[in-house]
Amino acid sequence: MKSVVRRLGIDTTVDTELIDITPRVREVVEELGVAEGVVYVTTLHTTTAITVNEGLADIADDIVSTLRRLAPEAAGYRHARFLHSDGQMAVNSPSHQRSALLGMQVAFPISEGQMVMGARQTIYFVELDGPLHREFVVHVIGLQK
Repeated sequence: MKSVVRRLGIDTTVDTELIDITPRVREVVEELGVAEGVVYVTTLHTTTAITVNEGLADIADDIVSTLRRLAPEAAGYRHARFLHSDGQMAVNSPSHQRSALLGMQVAFPISEGQMVMGARQTIYFVELDGPLHREFVVHVIGLQK
């Protein structure tokens, strides 16, 4: 049995965006040589998310629009206050709410050394409070080839 955690960096370019990380996840899975198992993809931030959807720009745009509608910028959030721990005002509550709607992790089975995914499934790293340097984890668990 093999269990390996890889921490990968990603630089986001705008406030809110969906970035296709599928090739990077596949590369880790193939490099580790697991024949049968599971791969978990997890964000390390509370204002980002990991999600799966069809890899089309219009769908990504629709997801961003829906998130903005569900968690608007001005909604009287209690988090919009001075944070003594940070020494500054918290202005990113909508980002936290949007992250909670999408989730922090996805998982896929690995069979015969390959991730088992639908033909149109794309793994997205979702930036909700950028642009920033971010990290996500690819955790592969399984039996070696």
